[in-house]
Amino acid sequence: MKRLAEQGSRNDKRAAAIEAAIIALDNDDLLDLADIFEAKAENPIKEIARFEMAKRGISL
Repeated sequence: MKRLAEQGSRNDKRAAAIEAAIIALDNDDLLDLADIFEAKAENPIKEIARFEMAKRGISL
């Protein structure tokens, strides 16, 4: 049980680090990332990129 809790904690930290890295991208890189994932089915990276683009008022 403790191992599962530790794994969950590591996964949460990784997800937060990925989100922080996406948020830290400059506009051009964020647009590139969004473009890469545009054709993919719904996924967390695409959702984070879309949300950040909306906050910045930019679009593809």
